[in-house]
Amino acid sequence: MMGMKRIYKNQLLFIVALFAVALYLFPLYWMYTTSLKTDTAIFAIPPQLLPSSPQWQTYIDVWNGSNIVRYMSNSVFIATGVTLVTVIFGSGASYVLARYRNVWIDISLFTVLMLQVLPPSLMVTPIFVAFASIGLLEYPRIATILAFSAKTMPFFVILCRAAFMTIPRELEEAALVDGNSRAGAFVMIVLPLARNGILVAALLIFMQGFGEYVYSASLISDNRLQPASIGMTNYLQPNIVTWNSIMAFAAIYITPILAAFVLLQRHIVNGLTSGALK
Repeated sequence: MMGMKRIYKNQLLFIVALFAVALYLFPLYWMYTTSLKTDTAIFAIPPQLLPSSPQWQTYIDVWNGSNIVRYMSNSVFIATGVTLVTVIFGSGASYVLARYRNVWIDISLFTVLMLQVLPPSLMVTPIFVAFASIGLLEYPRIATILAFSAKTMPFFVILCRAAFMTIPRELEEAALVDGNSRAGAFVMIVLPLARNGILVAALLIFMQGFGEYVYSASLISDNRLQPASIGMTNYLQPNIVTWNSIMAFAAIYITPILAAFVLLQRHIVNGLTSGALK
């Protein structure tokens, strides 16, 4: 009897999981199908789940007429910069929060967690004023990288702190006995052992930076330097919205990131759970 109950429970959980996955993936499915529909089919009632005559020409037109390569290059530049800044400065902060425990460290960790709650729309105005006062807006992509790094830093610190906490202190103490400094033990011993967690966190930060919108829209006015998240809005005109072109642009834009996530999902899960057990 208990065995049958367990089977029914597992089947119910499997059905719930399938429903959750379908609910999560439906917007992606709708994006790809809408990109292949005609203007008339997009607004058909009832909605067409599959395009009757796929319009592959839309992808060709978007690729040739939207400067999408330039926009995506800017997105890669911003995402790479955000990842480097976050990893370089966040690794040290994560290590300190993992190794030293006192009331000030607890306060710092609480502050880091609270910073993750702040929305970009709330932070962008004071950041814009501060950057304008020091002349950093003359380098808008650098300004965007620094601004978004401040947003991603708490997320990175929380993830990497768990990875650092799994590394035994005895390894560092042995390195100190052998003559290494604290910084040397951190670089030579701790960082290599925590590399999986750091790499996974860095990959997630890169994905966030690749899709960044708020800071780019506020700090970058030059169309030649804007990322793909801003370039996509060029299809939003006052009197007409070409939804199939927008969806085709979005499909080209996010497919590489989706492919990378699918290929690396096992490593991402392992890295996220690396700090669960000690």
